[in-house]
Amino acid sequence: MDKILQNLIIFVCVIVIICCAIICAFLYFYPLKYKDEIVHGSYQFGIRPEIIAGIINAESGFNKDAVSSVGAIGMMQLMPSTAKEMAMKLDIEYNEELLFDASYNIYVGTAYFTELLKQFNDLDTAICAYNAGPYRVKIWLNDSNFSTNGVKLSSTPFPATNFYLEKVKQNISIYSKLF
Repeated sequence: MDKILQNLIIFVCVIVIICCAIICAFLYFYPLKYKDEIVHGSYQFGIRPEIIAGIINAESGFNKDAVSSVGAIGMMQLMPSTAKEMAMKLDIEYNEELLFDASYNIYVGTAYFTELLKQFNDLDTAICAYNAGPYRVKIWLNDSNFSTNGVKLSSTPFPATNFYLEKVKQNISIYSKLF
């Protein structure tokens, strides 16, 4: 009987350790930092918070100090020119250093994504525009190789944008369970 009890205890301990490892891995790949800021910005602009969290995860992995090789800054990887334009539309202060502030970056980035969503009226197309830029997306929408109806993209000529779209959609699916 002691041997059975000992084996049962070992088994339960192994299961607990495995579950903890799975949870830690999940939180590593799908962090949820700045949840209040994401929820605040999302509700202010009428967009689901899991969309913004999914974009942030794909863009910077929630790194508020991220800077890309092309100069995009902060968690939502905003180009300074785009952020400046959005700040003017929002009638808020702008300087490049503010893009490293998580709350500011999320607010401006959410406003920008909401604008793309209204412009393209399709979530996947707006996600592609966030990655590749709205100018390119407009060109692709007018190309029958990438859009059959001029509204929704079937693919893009950029493998990185196609991968980005799938990653954000996967992130949204997971974050929808966390909000």
